[in-house]
Amino acid sequence: MKRTGLHLFTFSILLLLVGFVAVANHNNDTRKPFVVVLDAGHGGHDSGNRGNGYEEAEIALSIVLKVGAILEKNPDIQVIYTRNDDTFVTLRGRAAIANQADADLFVSVHCNAHSSAAYGTETFVLGLHKTQANFEVAKKENEVIFLEENYEENYAGFDPSSPESLIGLTLMQEEYLDQSILLASLVQNNFTKKLKRKNRDVKQAGFWVLHNTYMPSVLIETGFLTNKNEGSYLNSKKGQNEMADEIADAIISYKNSLSIATPKAQEPKMEEEEIDEAIATVEEKIYPDVTFRVQLAASGKKIKEKPENFKGLKDVTREKEGELYKYYYGSTSDYNKIQLMQTFAREKGYASCYIVAFKDGKKLKPSQVLKSEDK
Repeated sequence: MKRTGLHLFTFSILLLLVGFVAVANHNNDTRKPFVVVLDAGHGGHDSGNRGNGYEEAEIALSIVLKVGAILEKNPDIQVIYTRNDDTFVTLRGRAAIANQADADLFVSVHCNAHSSAAYGTETFVLGLHKTQANFEVAKKENEVIFLEENYEENYAGFDPSSPESLIGLTLMQEEYLDQSILLASLVQNNFTKKLKRKNRDVKQAGFWVLHNTYMPSVLIETGFLTNKNEGSYLNSKKGQNEMADEIADAIISYKNSLSIATPKAQEPKMEEEEIDEAIATVEEKIYPDVTFRVQLAASGKKIKEKPENFKGLKDVTREKEGELYKYYYGSTSDYNKIQLMQTFAREKGYASCYIVAFKDGKKLKPSQVLKSEDK
């Protein structure tokens, strides 16, 4: 094995060990306030992109402060900022703030840039980049580490330009991926449906600032400053107020869907129609010859597939396997879609539900399907 490969392998193992400790210590006490860490990208000597003369750091901070002001009106929500003025905070420092606060959500806000006239909003969760475009966005944001002192030591050989370096990053956030996708979908749905912004989907890419947080985390690209019209919109009070309103609304909807506002809460407030809309915003991850389903239950009892028999869930099917009836929710070749449906089923009360895959009439574990793609 080459030294570089060994270095990356060691780096990945260290991430896993740290992640296991952090997940084990994560406080799930429903009596504590719902803690949201808001992260305004860039700041200080890192202005971010300057498309059309606008400064990403200033715009991101303005939007974040507006989001915080809305959330702080809710007595059940505690807001923490990684920065509330024009200061530089390292990527490691931003993640540390969230972890030390035992936060329930980490939301990072940015503005995009491109050499073309591209426009629209996109929200990222941590994952291996599906396309070169996703990789380029992550690369741009990760390159902030070069502005930090001792970055070689602090980031253990991580190279923002290397796709291989991103493999280790995805290991830490698997615990929270479905929740992250849910929040990202709510954000994108609000931007698209309410503000009529162009939807560039929920996407996965390797962002350092997301990988090092131990809670559901998203990175929001609110639009392209390099686009004349969109840059002007994001630089305006109207645009910043509107974006902040919808980000805050998505966070509140996410919180309500978890039914954690009080210990007595039993049912999520999110409806299946909202999930359907959210699903429409998620970037597709299609496996043409595979069908994914969420297995809700297995029973010797034959139950009619009516929504009232399955906590209101629609699209439930029943199949006999041996002596048992298996009950499945959803049916799709889109792995990202089925992950979101699993999240919704869990919120409805099916805490132990899981995803299964079918190919050529055989049932497979999703991991078998996903691994086959990498060969």
